[in-house]
Parts: sequence; structure tokens; C-alpha cells
Amino acid sequence: MSETIDYQPLHKAPISARGCYLLEAFNPPAVTADSPALLVMTDLSQMPSATIGADASLDEANQSMLARGVRLLFVVGEANVIAGVVTTVDVLGEKPLLITQNRQTRRSDLRVADVMVPVDQVEALRIEDVKKANVGNIVTTLKLDGRAHAIVVGESKEGRQVVLGIFSASQIARQLGVQIQTHETARTFAEIEAVIARA
Repeated sequence: MSETIDYQPLHKAPISARGCYLLEAFNPPAVTADSPALLVMTDLSQMPSATIGADASLDEANQSMLARGVRLLFVVGEANVIAGVVTTVDVLGEKPLLITQNRQTRRSDLRVADVMVPVDQVEALRIEDVKKANVGNIVTTLKLDGRAHAIVVGESKEGRQVVLGIFSASQIARQLGVQIQTHETARTFAEIEAVIARA
């Protein structure tokens, strides 16, 4: 026969009349071009990866990105093996329009698999190089590639290649103190470079 436990309520404390402040523990630190690159990398061991299946619709992919506040999703198959990546540009840009015209189909018929960048076309940065790099190196790399994101890979204890992190131009811009109002990658880099030049 189980005992009845008498749970007591906790005592309440008044909110201070002098002010009660929010902690900023989750705000990423401000950086400069010379700061270590790791300070602007999203560490996927600390934050779950944003993923989607290849069979999802483009609207589902867009809603998933909006809900998570990201502009890139990893497209995964069985056992979390990456099949590719899909970005807001892939979903909302001209790629879906071109595919629907070529196939003479509707946008609603398209799936993530139709617009994603397949994994064999995705290049990544090695964590060993990232650890020695600074923010300026990452900005230059993204700009030369004409991409808003860079994936960072390493090896698991079992010797498998795994995604360890991701760089985002918009995240770097925020940490540099740049106000980004556009999804256009070229304009994002122009704003970032202006801030770096003033530093």
C-alpha cells in the first residue's frame, strides 16, 4: 500500500521594485572579424539540427524553417543519414518555378527532393580548419562560394563523418552588429564588409 505524500506549495518572492532583469545567457556574443570562428558557429551538439524528409512539400519546408527561425534544413533519410540540404532560396526562389514549367506540373506537387541540393553536391568545412580560423575567414569563404551557409564536419568516435556545426551569414551579421533586412546574400555580405571595414 503506497503512502500519500503531502506536497507543500513553494513560498513566493515578490518581484523587486528596483527592477527584475532577463538573463542574456542565450544571446550569442558580439564579435569582430578577428574573433575566433567558433564563436559564430551554431554548435549542433548543443542545439538540435533542423531536419526534414525528402518527401515533404515545399510549403511544409517553408513552414518548418519559419517555425524554427532558420533558413536551411538538412534533408535526412533513414538513420539520420543526410540526403541533401534545402534553403529558403531553394523553396521560395526561382528553382520551383523552373521545375514546374519544365515538368508542366503545379508547385504544390513538388517535394523537397525536387529542389534540394543533393549531398554529393554539398561541400563542407573541416572542424580542424575552423578551429584555427577567425570570423573574417568564414565571411570570405561564404562570399566566394556565394552562399549564406557553410556546414562544418568532423568524425565521430566510430569514425563516421558527422555534421558538427553550421555557419549562417545572417547569424554572423547579427553578432557583428549588422541589421539585415533582406534575404539577398550579396547585400548581406556588403553590409558585413562595411562593418568589418569600420572596425
